[in-house]
Amino acid sequence: MPRARRSNKKGPSSRGSRTRVDSDGSDDEAASDVLSHCSDASETVSVLEEGSGGDAPDLQSYQDQREDKLKENIDNLLDRSVKTRLTALGNVRLALSSQVFGDFLLERRVTLTDALERCLKKGKEEEQSLAAALLSLLCIQLGSGPEGEEVFHSVKNLLISVLTDSSSGASARQSCATALGICCYIAATDDEDLASSLNCLEGIFTLLYSENSGSPANLQGLACCAIQSWALLLTICPASRIQKALESHLPYFSGVLSSENVSLRIAGGESLALLYELGRDLEEDFEYDDADTLCVTLKALATDGNKYRAKTDRRKQRSIFRDVLHYIEGGECHEETIKFGLEVMYVDSWVRRRTYCTFKETLGSGIRFHLQHNEVLRDIFSLGAPLILDAAAIKASKISRVEKHMFNSAAFKARTKAMSRVRDKRADVL
Repeated sequence: MPRARRSNKKGPSSRGSRTRVDSDGSDDEAASDVLSHCSDASETVSVLEEGSGGDAPDLQSYQDQREDKLKENIDNLLDRSVKTRLTALGNVRLALSSQVFGDFLLERRVTLTDALERCLKKGKEEEQSLAAALLSLLCIQLGSGPEGEEVFHSVKNLLISVLTDSSSGASARQSCATALGICCYIAATDDEDLASSLNCLEGIFTLLYSENSGSPANLQGLACCAIQSWALLLTICPASRIQKALESHLPYFSGVLSSENVSLRIAGGESLALLYELGRDLEEDFEYDDADTLCVTLKALATDGNKYRAKTDRRKQRSIFRDVLHYIEGGECHEETIKFGLEVMYVDSWVRRRTYCTFKETLGSGIRFHLQHNEVLRDIFSLGAPLILDAAAIKASKISRVEKHMFNSAAFKARTKAMSRVRDKRADVL
């Protein structure tokens, strides 16, 4: 079976009629206070250099402090106090999403996995949700080697059990759906693991197919997570499974687009475009039988102006469905540019877009650090080995405040002159 590293069939390219630059400024600002203790290695170098008068920074001491703190939190996952366990789960989640711990986690994976299994079995909704999210992060750290496979096999049935248990809390089931998709994507070793995970996720969102007048809010959120995880796993499926998915789900996905839940509509639209892309990879002239009706629905969503929906929801929905419609009608996927450190990655296909969005939602503001330093993610996105840069190279690559100010001033003046000419023409017309 193809490993996760082979899933992204389309490398960087320049296709697409417009380029968007991904920006997580707001996320970074919101998380800046909690991530200050685990900032980028380059920032650590500069801080230590300033404090030591130019002497070589003691990076090993800094790393030891972080690992000691993480070890303490891992030990607290087995504490009898629920409050202590929840605090420890949150701290470990923050640490794993913002840094790469490598050998440290390899040595403690059994202890950490056992603690997370216990939280899933005996904990309540919040504890189960955090534990499942941590399992995703643990697999992202361990990768597709024997250690990652061991973790996945030990927790797979437990994740499925919580996911399919209607008595479990909504957030716990959603988190387990996401974790099942990520862990299987990274660490599945054979077709049986992949098939059983796909069947479980399909069993969740296919319930929507029989609904005539919407579905309960808790099922909508769960179905959204299940569709996204299912779509992620579909990107590493063999052709026979993709063909089966096209026949079984493509006729029904247009019904998901009428859901009252904006996130579910968007998940359905993106997965629809993904199915089209996979279908065109199998057959160059692939086309859906009822494409005209589908395009009418997509156009309505791409121009939706209903006032009863939140303004941000309308804006997000219109943007995504314009992309979906553009791809289905013209076969071109709009390109997205992701910048991290001194590197750039291009998201130029729906396969790559689903993969990137999954890891971005899981890692939050730590996605850029992991793209720079996490070999698992770099392998998935075909970025090669992590770049090794010294402090001088990093410092030289940054624009000084004075240069940035001069550049912004020049741009402002040019923009003002251009707008002045436009205003003068308007005055002449009037």
